[in-house]
Amino acid sequence: MTEDWKRQIDRLHEELVRRDDPAEWVAEADAVDASRRYPDLALRGPVFGLAVLDPAHAVPHGKVPEHASQWRVLKPVTDGTPQDARDTLNSHLWFKAKDDTDDPAVRRELLAAVARLESEPIDDLTVCGARYRIVRGDEFARSGRGGLEPPRPTDPEPADRDWDGRNDTPSPDRDFRLVPGRETSPMAAAMKVALQDFAYSGPRFPAAVREDSERACTTHPNVVLLPVGFAVAERRSGGWQPRGALMPTPHEARRLLFDAMVEFWPELYKFDEEERKRYARAAEEFKAAGRADEVRVGDRKFQICRIERMIRMGPDGPEPPRPSDVDDYGPTKIHPTMDEDGTLHYDR
Repeated sequence: MTEDWKRQIDRLHEELVRRDDPAEWVAEADAVDASRRYPDLALRGPVFGLAVLDPAHAVPHGKVPEHASQWRVLKPVTDGTPQDARDTLNSHLWFKAKDDTDDPAVRRELLAAVARLESEPIDDLTVCGARYRIVRGDEFARSGRGGLEPPRPTDPEPADRDWDGRNDTPSPDRDFRLVPGRETSPMAAAMKVALQDFAYSGPRFPAAVREDSERACTTHPNVVLLPVGFAVAERRSGGWQPRGALMPTPHEARRLLFDAMVEFWPELYKFDEEERKRYARAAEEFKAAGRADEVRVGDRKFQICRIERMIRMGPDGPEPPRPSDVDDYGPTKIHPTMDEDGTLHYDR
């Protein structure tokens, strides 16, 4: 650790002492405990999302310190491929043209950008003064002898922990500012130190992936930690397999697992009647426990785990997709054709 990082962590520790907030101290103690019980990082892989540099926050490149550029997350950084995030940008601009303006010139500019996104894999696009970028992050969980890290006691839960999905928590990614150095926790700052030089290694990664990862440590040397999420994982063949989307709270991940066991998996995997009953019983026991973090069905084990994500930042903002990142499909037309007056044409 460099002397500069030591000074930053010492400063954060002093600030934590000065604030004298018991809740913050408990959360910090939880983080220290987690670093001891789950000392390793289990990498899931890249995730992608959409960020924007609004006109009000734009600054000339090289004129001000890097941290002054106020990139913010527009859509959650949870997509599995860059093209998923490009499609999100396509839809965002199309609906802005449809619903957010009556100015034909503005609508033309928005629709021209949509047309490009329908045919080109664009990762950086300026439209109506706002700069949009497809951003790349890495997703990982902490692990130890006990497996993946479960939710911590201090992780926030919804006030109403319902099981019917009527009170969803908004994604904490939305409007999250990608500003290096905004951490207030010494343990978060220490994690950033550990991640600064992180690069993919080992023979399971293709050479191009390893090379891109090593290069990113130089081109985008700073790290921003995104809000923590929670997910379902299944223990399989000595490893862990993700089993659903990233959720904003532990309870919503539990609810996702419950719904999967009762509704989705029986239909998707064509369970027979006995198997349906076995999963339903296990799901009800899991629900009745309230804040359980694992459930077993026969020889299968499912766990609620705590997921962390990072985004690399460089002088020009957040890291875009790398050349070695893989897409399952290419750009395509998503929405009906729209005229500059807002008329939709479904036959074009």
